[in-house]
Amino acid sequence: MSRRALLLVNRHSRHGQQAVSDAIEQLKKLGLELMEESTEDPMHLPELIRRYRQQVDLIIVGGGDGTLNAAVDGIVDTQLPLGILPLGTANDLARTLGIPTSLADACQVIATGQVKQIDLGWVNGKHFFNVASLGLSVQITQKLTKEAKRRWGIFAYAATAIQVIWQTRPFSAEIRLNDEVIHVKTVQIAVGNGRYYGGGMAVTHDATIDDQRLDLYSLELRHWWQMLPLIPTMRQGRHTELRSVRSLHGREFEVSTRKHRPINTDGEITTYTPARFRVVPHAITVLVPAETDLSNFT
Repeated sequence: MSRRALLLVNRHSRHGQQAVSDAIEQLKKLGLELMEESTEDPMHLPELIRRYRQQVDLIIVGGGDGTLNAAVDGIVDTQLPLGILPLGTANDLARTLGIPTSLADACQVIATGQVKQIDLGWVNGKHFFNVASLGLSVQITQKLTKEAKRRWGIFAYAATAIQVIWQTRPFSAEIRLNDEVIHVKTVQIAVGNGRYYGGGMAVTHDATIDDQRLDLYSLELRHWWQMLPLIPTMRQGRHTELRSVRSLHGREFEVSTRKHRPINTDGEITTYTPARFRVVPHAITVLVPAETDLSNFT
């Protein structure tokens, strides 16, 4: 008996329009019965998923991290397994889960892969897969255009970061962890659930998406040029070992600032400070390559 899947594709993602027909053909050949839906507004994705909860066996989302972030609340509500077609620019969640970027291989994972439980992050009522952050990353998000991502791909993140780094100014924040209150002057606070974000940067060197913890770092720099030597270390998650970077781990954090500051979750601005963060252990199931050990993706 074939499995029934709801296929949600962001046709405006970097590879969405050209890849959707190939994906449908490949998935059907692999024995999946597909019901395809699309929407111009990603905010409608959770409702589409809820609508099909009794009609399908799994959800397949084709797009980048922003599309997956838009769909996550519907996946949590229905508890349907998630298959991922990495059609975006960065595809950080797919990278964290070891899902190949090849469309044919990703379809094979959906058809024959194993089901794995993963954690989710949560901030102010919004779930996220990878990272929620404020400060420098928000400025990059606001400046990074769809046109740049389509034209330059993953290199658009680095190019945009270089443009905004010199304009960055430190801000004051208060971080609460358990009974401890920490006052910081920082250019960025990031709270990670998964491992990768921002086009392949690592939250910290040993982060995994099923470790039932959140990893927070704060970039406590005084001058913009101090950011430049940090960039190479962020690819391996080794920036947290430097004196100018505060690193904390826990199941819950609270972050407040003097004025409301926007927070981006998986690359989309979705809430503002003050913010309460927490991990939701084993929140959903995803299809990953057979024999995958998520701790190996470090």
